[in-house]
Amino acid sequence: MCAVFISCATALAQAPDEWKISKSRHFIVYYKDAPEDFIEQVINKSEDYYGIITDTMGFTRFDFWLWENRAKIYVYNTLTDYSAATGQPKWSAGVAVPKEKTISTFVDSRGFFDGVLAHELGHIIFRELVGFDNYAVPLWLEEGVASYQENLRAATADLLIREAADKGELIPLNRLSQVNYRKMPDSPEIQLFYAEAASIVGFMINSFGSEKFVEFCQNLRDKKDFNEAIRYVL
Repeated sequence: MCAVFISCATALAQAPDEWKISKSRHFIVYYKDAPEDFIEQVINKSEDYYGIITDTMGFTRFDFWLWENRAKIYVYNTLTDYSAATGQPKWSAGVAVPKEKTISTFVDSRGFFDGVLAHELGHIIFRELVGFDNYAVPLWLEEGVASYQENLRAATADLLIREAADKGELIPLNRLSQVNYRKMPDSPEIQLFYAEAASIVGFMINSFGSEKFVEFCQNLRDKKDFNEAIRYVL
């Protein structure tokens, strides 16, 4: 069972004056009793992923995460504290509010550095380009962009897809957005949903290049529907 990532549409109530603060070029990390070496690792990994994601996706020309516009990461002491503050279920490993450019997690969250952090940054960076309230963006595409960033999921996605294909169980593209990805994380359909979504995004980028993918995203931003954007760009 792998970590589950939830992007929340509403802002999380925070009280920054109660937190210790550590800053880097693109991030401000808020924490309370987290070990200093853990916070240092959060900052270093965040900066690494920021550079990798913007470069891989072709978003390097959209670099506005400076000074007051830096992303905020809230690190709670425990899973209980995190769940109480964010309203997330106990199986949630992290949550992003793309519109607020915030990520919340907790100390020793399983898979945070290899999964949660990259996934949630993918959500925020992608939504900044296509628009936060843009309903032309299919759910699977956003989750695919986020999942494409993960090291952990990449190792198993291809195997899942091949097994599903052999059994005739692949989810058709026109049904991907109908999958209830908020089900419990051990649902086989949810695992296949994420694997397929990431695989499709990877195919688009590897086959047509990151510049074409950015152009495709810009067409979605301009409120073209998915099929129209695909035909126009790819």
